[in-house]
Amino acid sequence: MRVSCLQENLAKGLAIVGRAVSSRSTMPVLANILIEASDNQLRLAATNLEIGVTCWIGAKVEDPGSITVPARLLTEFVNSLPPERIDMELTVRTLTLKLRCASFDANMKGIDAASFPIIPTIDGVTGGGENNGATTLHIELPSTGLRKMVDQVVFAASTDESRPTLTGVEVTFKEGRVTMAATDGYRLSVRSAEVDGSLPDAPTTVIVPARSLGELARVSADADEARAVQVLVTQERNQILFQIWGRSGETKGGAFHRVEMASQLIDANFPDYRAIIPKTHTTRTVVDTAALLKAVRVAFLFARDNANIVRLKIQPANGDVAGYVSLAATSTEIGDSVNELEAMIEGDDLEISFNAKYLIDVLSQIDEPQVVIETTQPTRPGTIRPVGMGDKEFLHVVMPMHPTR
Repeated sequence: MRVSCLQENLAKGLAIVGRAVSSRSTMPVLANILIEASDNQLRLAATNLEIGVTCWIGAKVEDPGSITVPARLLTEFVNSLPPERIDMELTVRTLTLKLRCASFDANMKGIDAASFPIIPTIDGVTGGGENNGATTLHIELPSTGLRKMVDQVVFAASTDESRPTLTGVEVTFKEGRVTMAATDGYRLSVRSAEVDGSLPDAPTTVIVPARSLGELARVSADADEARAVQVLVTQERNQILFQIWGRSGETKGGAFHRVEMASQLIDANFPDYRAIIPKTHTTRTVVDTAALLKAVRVAFLFARDNANIVRLKIQPANGDVAGYVSLAATSTEIGDSVNELEAMIEGDDLEISFNAKYLIDVLSQIDEPQVVIETTQPTRPGTIRPVGMGDKEFLHVVMPMHPTR
């Protein structure tokens, strides 16, 4: 193998696939990155057997070939190089990859590429190759807004591996819409959007690991907005595949041709989250998003020493006095904080406690200038959604803390 590429492009590709490298495995090859040169492209791939990421970057290939080399060493070495051309040459007999860039030379011992697990690709599945499996769903999603959609959901998924179902995001394709939902048992985030093109008559529902969707969101930040993201679900292999194309017209600055991600699905029954969404409310509060986020962050400075509890006192307008929301947090060791915000409030006055961190998480993902908070009782969950977006587009439900006294 003899191949050349730009340092910027290789560094970008390694950063993309590197997050899928296994940090704890009994298989040494999983700590490596696959490098495969062919057709004037350099293919980089990494997997931890749960998620596999493949990235193609432009390259000048003189002799095709492939090898796997230690991911950490390769990434740190490439990131330390100047932004110039990197020449790579493989000595097959010793499985040694020689790298040269400007005045820097290095030799890295690798593992035969034949030992690297096969990562399925969309072309391999749809083309009937060795990765072939029964295709349950094959659609395209607009890259514009996909990242934000994922970001507004994944943070609510559980990180507790003892509850694997809740570490995933339920994704449903139905009636021209894609809906994502995640919950950790204390909060629920639901995001839905229309899908251009046709969907199968029968709805398709899968549970995708939240980590996989998080990686998808990161990669899609550099996606070509003119090209849709392909999504393919294979029933036989219980996998979901994504294909993302890099921004067109870029040749430097870390550009990539395309990225594909393959993820195992979680084989379980997701909780019926629709049953916990409040159907009614007695108090409706509309408040400035940025002002509320800032007030909650200030309260969190005191709440973090007291189980993150922030107390909301919601008071409707009374005569000449405007409605307001008061946020209070108390720490027996460092003190307390009280902040007030003007708000448009309909309904009854109410005092309710929430986890300040949960409020920060959801408010940080809302771009609209105002949010509406709907509540009923101090012991019942509240709902938060951006003003201007309907319940079918974005809805967040958060459980209260102990009743306010």
